[in-house]
Amino acid sequence: MSEEQLNSLEMGSGSTGLGKVEIAPEVIEVIAGIAAAEVEGVSQMRGNFAAGVAERLGRKNHGKGIKVELSDEGIKVDVYCSLNFGVSIPVVAQNIQDNIRQALYNMTALEVQEVNVHIVGIQFENQKNETEIDQEM
Repeated sequence: MSEEQLNSLEMGSGSTGLGKVEIAPEVIEVIAGIAAAEVEGVSQMRGNFAAGVAERLGRKNHGKGIKVELSDEGIKVDVYCSLNFGVSIPVVAQNIQDNIRQALYNMTALEVQEVNVHIVGIQFENQKNETEIDQEM
């Protein structure tokens, strides 16, 4: 693929002759991020410091914790998230993969080659209670 093709994904226009449709990787990130966050057992998506600051200022970052790679072989999606304590990691990871694959296919008609799920943490229930107690003091 050329450099221009790697910056956006061009969908086949068929025989309509109306033009072309290009999908930016950021759009795929947002769709995948929302699909992953919908899965039961996912506590939060991992982001970077800048995304955390932006969220505190009121800007929601739906692509947080998602990395999309467009290559000759296809689309590869990497998901970085924390899960709730007590859930089955393999089951939740499978649900994340299925939900992302289905959402991207339904919204963009694109097949995803890989959805790699990286569990970067476990959220314990008592951690939320400790932060609430600290805020009250």
